[in-house]
Amino acid sequence: MLAKVFPIPLKPGWQAEAERLVHEFAPLGPGREEGTLSFRVYRDPAKPDYLLFVEHFADQAAYDAHTGSAVYQELISGKFADLITEFVEVDHELVVGF
Repeated sequence: MLAKVFPIPLKPGWQAEAERLVHEFAPLGPGREEGTLSFRVYRDPAKPDYLLFVEHFADQAAYDAHTGSAVYQELISGKFADLITEFVEVDHELVVGF
């Protein structure tokens, strides 16, 4: 399993639009992808203009299919990318899980 974590700072004032795009993307992309095991996006109520993505994929090929999809290219690489100040991708390997 491949775990990806993305702490995403947003441009000031774009929280609502970023959340709208994530809500639009989730059922069209991750919700239909066989190799996407989980797709979760969190907001920090104490920190505006910030989202935390936590995603799990069956393997690297599943992640590549996810990021290569047309809906990802349109909504995330396209529209969402215009709302962020920095893109940080952190890979994690599972040590223990239930």
